[in-house]
This record gives sequence, structure tokens and C-alpha cells, in this order.
Amino acid sequence: MGWKTLDDMDLAGKRVLVRVDINVPVENGKVTDTTRIDRIAPTVKDILAKGGKPILLAHFGRPKGKVVLDMSLRVTLPALEAALGTKVAFDETLDAAEAQTDEQREAKVILLENIRFHPGEEKNDPAFAQRLAGLGDVYVNDAFSAAHRAHASTEALAKLLPCCAGRLMQAELEALESALGKPERPVVAVVGGAKVSTKLELLGNLVEKVDYLIIGGGMANTFLAAEGIDVGKSLAEHDMTEIATQIKLKALDLGCQLVLPADVVVAREFKANAANETVPATQCPSDAMILDAGPDAVARIEGIFEEAKTLIWNGPLGAFEIAPFDTATNAAATAAAALTRAGKLISVAGGGDTVAALNTSGAAGDFTYISTAGGAFLEWMEGKTLPGVAALEG
Repeated sequence: MGWKTLDDMDLAGKRVLVRVDINVPVENGKVTDTTRIDRIAPTVKDILAKGGKPILLAHFGRPKGKVVLDMSLRVTLPALEAALGTKVAFDETLDAAEAQTDEQREAKVILLENIRFHPGEEKNDPAFAQRLAGLGDVYVNDAFSAAHRAHASTEALAKLLPCCAGRLMQAELEALESALGKPERPVVAVVGGAKVSTKLELLGNLVEKVDYLIIGGGMANTFLAAEGIDVGKSLAEHDMTEIATQIKLKALDLGCQLVLPADVVVAREFKANAANETVPATQCPSDAMILDAGPDAVARIEGIFEEAKTLIWNGPLGAFEIAPFDTATNAAATAAAALTRAGKLISVAGGGDTVAALNTSGAAGDFTYISTAGGAFLEWMEGKTLPGVAALEG
């Protein structure tokens, strides 16, 4: 990989601009989930240990270039200070950051107000980036989740200062490189979710790179429908069946096995613990809907996992939000976690629903890497160049 890490940088006595993602959930003026804040702590602590002064750049919400008080980063200060174990000074404006007050000079860590309050951020304005660059001597990007955006604090800054990846960015890039860049084979991808239309580029890229492509969720219904199978009242994109057929033919041509469920769990209503039955995928009743993969389908997936060396997972196998239609996702995730724990499988997962499903199953902790970077993770899997990563590579 063509980017540097913190290990390659001399940070002693340097002001270090660190792009982080602390876009955390907040209720009643308090951070309710500190995961993203906790994950940047290793980078900030390493910079401090190397004698550098971290100046944190971050966004919060979508203020669209205007000051929106409800989207102030001030709300994150208590959680930040707890995670970092030190006081964090807060600069409400860029003018204040440039003024270098006594409080700033004494503070070990500084947090700048929401970078997206400035119109120059999302416009990737060179003059704004130059102004930001004046605040530091070195630039560190630790926000992979924002790396698919060509913004001033994610892309332009890397061209103006000596730069490197932070620990979280480094871990993310190394995990993705091991999964898709130079993976151990066989490689298996699980792609689930509601719609084929939202994951066309992803599927098109994966069939070129993996040995097995397991399709789950509503997407599987569209592929079944493309084979002329009646999926009853199931969620399916009937206008996408031709595209699904093209993806299947491309997979066949490239030697990628496309795996659809052989049996399915069906119900007449979409609610928790609805009356349900397991039927062959070819025999969905016309008044029922497919809500999960069946036990035979799960057994086949587990068998494929046993053969695999690398697993990439994006999306659930069924309607995981409600029991018992989370059964297939939970069982497959548990199997992948056990193989990973035994050192037999490299498992990388990402995407909002995926993280939620794996957390629900209790399997997330044993996966090799779980990415919380939704959009950036998907674009990487689609084979796209991410501006924030490309800028680090110079």
C-alpha cells in the first residue's frame, strides 16, 4: 500500500491535524453510543506519545455550510475527554483556532467546531483547505468512513501537509486489502438486503473477485423471480430480473458460484413470531412472502464457509429485525465467527444493517474486522477509488 502510518512520522513538537469521525448519536444533550469516539482514541494517544499535539477536525450531521447550533460538536466533549483521559480544548471558530490562546497552548488536545459549518468544506475549496493547513504541521486521516468524500478536510489537506493514515484508517485499509485486494482463497461474499438496484455495482465487482457469491434477503427473491420462480407476495424487484439474470450469467462465465437459497421460510404477515413454514424455494405459496432462508440453505452456507479462507459480508439473509426471521442470519454469522475464532477464516463485514445484525447475533466480536463506515465500505467493495485514501497515497 502506498500510504504512510503514524510509525513513519516524526511528530515531536508538531501540531497534528487529525480528521476523525465522531458523528455519534445524541439524545437530550448526551452521547448515547461512544463507539466512534472510542475507536479514535488509539490514534490520538499515539500522537500524544510521540510528542505531537492533536487538533481534531470532524463533522456532525449535515449543516450544509451553515452554523446550526443543534449540530455543535461541543456535545461530544465529555465523551471525548473520558475516552482520551485528558482535557480537550474546544475552538468554536476558525478565527479562535488561528488566534492560539493560552488555553490552546496549554491543552494537550484541541477539537475544532463542526467542520461542515464552513461552506468550503464540502466544496473542497482550496482557499479553505489552505487556511486549515495553516493550523498544523502534519495531517493524519483517521476517518475512513468519510474517505469517499472529496472534501477539504478529507482530500485537499493531504496534498498540503506531510500526511499519513491514523490507526483506525490503517486497520480498515489493511482489513479490506486482506479481504479484496490480495485475499486468501477461496473467497466468499455474502450480500443481502432488500434491493438489487442499490447494490448493482457491488455485485458486478464481486463476481469478478470472489469464488462464491451468496445472495440473501429481498435480493434473493429477485434472483429467484429471474429464474421464473413464483415468489408470491415477497419483496422483490420484478423490473430487475433481467439485470439479475445478467449478473448470474457473468458469474457463470467468470467461475464464480452464485448461491441462492434452496429452501425458504414463508409467512402471510410481516410481524414478529408470525405463523410460518419452511418450503422449497420453488414452492412459495402465492399468498405468502419469503422472510428468511431455510435450514437447508443455512447448511449449504455453513459448508461453503468451512471451505473458505476469506469472507466478506454485507447485508442480512432475511428479515433479521424480527424473530424468528433472524434465524438464518444468526446461524450463518455464528458459524463464521466460530471459524474465525479457530483461525480458519478471515472475516470482514460492514454496512449499517450488517453491523446491527451481527451485533444481534452475538457474533460480531469474533469477526476479524467489522467496519462501521457504511458508504465508504460499500464504495470500496464496489471497486471505486476513494478520494480520501487516494490523497494519502500521493
